[in-house]
Amino acid sequence: IHPSVQEALMGRKPVVALESTIITHGMAYPQNLSMARKVEEIVRTNGAVPATIGILRGQIHVGLTDEELQFLASSKNTVKVSRRDLPYVLSQGLSGGTTVSGTMIAAHKVGIPVFVTGGIGGVHRGGENTLDVSADLTELGRTPVAVVSAGVKSILDIGRTLEYLETQGVCVAAFGESREFPAFFSHQSGFQAPHHVQDEEEAAELIDSALGLGLNSGVLIAVPCPQERVTSAQVIEEAIQQALSEARSKGITGKEVTPFMLQKISELTDGKSLDSNLALIQNNARVGSCIAVALSKLQKARRKGNLPHQEDTTPPQPVVIGGVNVDFIAKAQNPVIQGGGQTNAGRVRRTFGGVGRNLADCLSRLGWAPLFLSAVGKDEHSESVLHYCHHMDMSAILHLEGKSTATYCAVVTSSGELSVGLGDMDIHHQITEQYV
Repeated sequence: IHPSVQEALMGRKPVVALESTIITHGMAYPQNLSMARKVEEIVRTNGAVPATIGILRGQIHVGLTDEELQFLASSKNTVKVSRRDLPYVLSQGLSGGTTVSGTMIAAHKVGIPVFVTGGIGGVHRGGENTLDVSADLTELGRTPVAVVSAGVKSILDIGRTLEYLETQGVCVAAFGESREFPAFFSHQSGFQAPHHVQDEEEAAELIDSALGLGLNSGVLIAVPCPQERVTSAQVIEEAIQQALSEARSKGITGKEVTPFMLQKISELTDGKSLDSNLALIQNNARVGSCIAVALSKLQKARRKGNLPHQEDTTPPQPVVIGGVNVDFIAKAQNPVIQGGGQTNAGRVRRTFGGVGRNLADCLSRLGWAPLFLSAVGKDEHSESVLHYCHHMDMSAILHLEGKSTATYCAVVTSSGELSVGLGDMDIHHQITEQYV
């Protein structure tokens, strides 16, 4: 988790999750990079913290540095990662862009309730025969994250997609003045959304209600493309039909269909569809970040006791209270350690321990960001500890002048049996009730 995202989550500030498949598979370099930077900037401008989610060398990242964005944008060997792909991609140490499904999973695990994307996947045209249904839809049915998008990609079967979302129990609401469900590039899909919210505050109240009910299913907020960038529905439909025909003739199937279709439609519309795509993504980022801010205010008001209690989506920060030790392990080379003041050949290594530190370290690596309460001296050992534990929240640790950071030395035989142990751990007595 990126430090800015971690800090925002710990401070219960609004955070907006962003996907990365649009970076790795949706646009060409360097346009994809400038788009990603622009979207993050829009989120920040509207008062939220952006958390672009991606996979780098087998590790899920929630929030990316600019260098990591550049890596994903320019790499030629990235994978498109949905729910089914996560175990393989992580186990193989691969890098990739997370789809709506993959991004929702990561966002939910760290406690981000609002996620902005361009458009979700859905039932492909002809899906009643091919059973080609995006995992985004089933993810919305089982992961409690609100997805803000421009509806469903217009290359899909929008009517069947809405029916499938109903079957999955997903709350779908159109955003703005009309109840018409948007068709990605166009306002007009010919289908009505089952629900309607007029502004960011209403959307936040809807999301808060859904999360509070504990339904364990998502919410889809469908935001129409800005009017000035809307592409004619007829122009888009003609381009879709031509692109579909070409995809069939080339035998393109599965997860390769969507990137091919979007690229082909951009060519057939002389880039108008791409311009609309960029405009709607930026508009979604603006709307989504405003929704996240409104939701954060709503939850903050409840914590102050002004509203009835509902389940809070942000996990509480654990607190770990305990010792931190600098451990020295002296291991003899011979099976028998010679006493009487003799020098025994061996190897000495330094490690960092203490039961409290070990627990806090583990929780930090699992993404829980605990606050660690302990005590160290102002000496070279404490500097080593703080450097080693840079990934942990050590902000509340006592730094005591004239005290020694706790150390422990274990002398063990060549087989690992403890021969003698020496501990200088008086500083642990400074972890008092008053300090806690």
